[in-house]
Amino acid sequence: MNIHFKTLGCKVNQYETQAMKEALLKCGHTALDKIPADAVIINSCTVTAESDRKVRQLLHRTKKDNPGALILLTGCMVQAFPDKCKELTDADIIIGNRNPQAIINAISNYNKRVFEVIPHKNGDVYSSLNITGFSERTRAFMKIEDGCNRYCSYCIIPKARGFVRSRAIDDIKAEAKALSSNGYVEIVLVGINLSAYGLGTENNICDAVEAVCSVEDIKRVRLGSLEPDHITDEMLIRLSKQEKFCPQFHLSLQSGCDETLKRMNRHYTSEFYYDLVCRIRRVFKNASITTDIMVGFAGETEDEFQKSVDFAKKVGFARAHIFVYSRRAGTSADLMPNQISKADQSERAKRMSAVTKASEKEFLLSQVGGVFPVLFEAAKNGISEGYTPNYTKVYVNTDNDLKGQIVNVKITKANDESVIGEII
Repeated sequence: MNIHFKTLGCKVNQYETQAMKEALLKCGHTALDKIPADAVIINSCTVTAESDRKVRQLLHRTKKDNPGALILLTGCMVQAFPDKCKELTDADIIIGNRNPQAIINAISNYNKRVFEVIPHKNGDVYSSLNITGFSERTRAFMKIEDGCNRYCSYCIIPKARGFVRSRAIDDIKAEAKALSSNGYVEIVLVGINLSAYGLGTENNICDAVEAVCSVEDIKRVRLGSLEPDHITDEMLIRLSKQEKFCPQFHLSLQSGCDETLKRMNRHYTSEFYYDLVCRIRRVFKNASITTDIMVGFAGETEDEFQKSVDFAKKVGFARAHIFVYSRRAGTSADLMPNQISKADQSERAKRMSAVTKASEKEFLLSQVGGVFPVLFEAAKNGISEGYTPNYTKVYVNTDNDLKGQIVNVKITKANDESVIGEII
């Protein structure tokens, strides 16, 4: 069977689509880059109500464009809202994300409509298919953790992903070796609540990093998004001893105002967050601190928003993803009073973006004159692009094909979102 894959959402979803693809290829199926196809697998996201709308729209469009195809819908939306998904008649197979092997079996043995969503429960063990490659990328994402126990007031993900569970160290190392044997030199460790890796065991995220770093031909190890309150001084010291570890810390902030953080049910204060940033910068030379910031959360006053703006200025993020709060059915924040208008949310997003764009430019200017190893990922019209260890995007003029190579580059100029360098 010829199968086309569509993925919405985060890096974990991207990993899981790759794992499904490899498992189905082993069963004798073929992957297609586009439709028409015999089957289409849609891996859904449900982080916001808009995400659900995009899933429904994609499902309907896929059925319309490829009416004869077998369509399978899976992922977070299915797991979080099974009753609503059961009504989506454009899908022939609807399966949650608790048992990935069920997806493979359903595609290979299809004979009638399938609906299978098994709720997550406390005590679930980590379950995932494995990968040996990652499409056309020079770096590979590796999922090592699933689930989240935090229950932020705005977030539906614990319902979609269940409780924290972690991948075995031996399995992590084995997959790193498989990726290395296929030419990947950088691995990005990802999870739903990545910094909770090892919860309930003797391990933590450092053990996972050290396992991947121990694979000889892996040259870089990077972490995905982190919750700040899981990170200790001991962990920072351990990470700093790994030469392959990339000093980029994406620390999810959400708000720089303590009152707002409390309503969000975040588990830290702005003072704790800033202290962690300072500790990271003391331990890691030229570390980049990147983040996500939400504006217009339920009940956010102008004064609270200004506190968040001032905090963003104080930290000086290398990059920030600014997004407006979106009400989510099934969360406690959806029922909170004093919801912010879309117009005010949009205006606040622009103001916050202006602040973080200024600090991003300042960070990029600080890289000028430095020499950094750059992993090159793509080339076009004599210009190659790649990333430094702290995830600064670099462009260089060269006619050489450097994709997949790590080359020393001197940074000569900073632009708004990237830098320009020359190979030395």
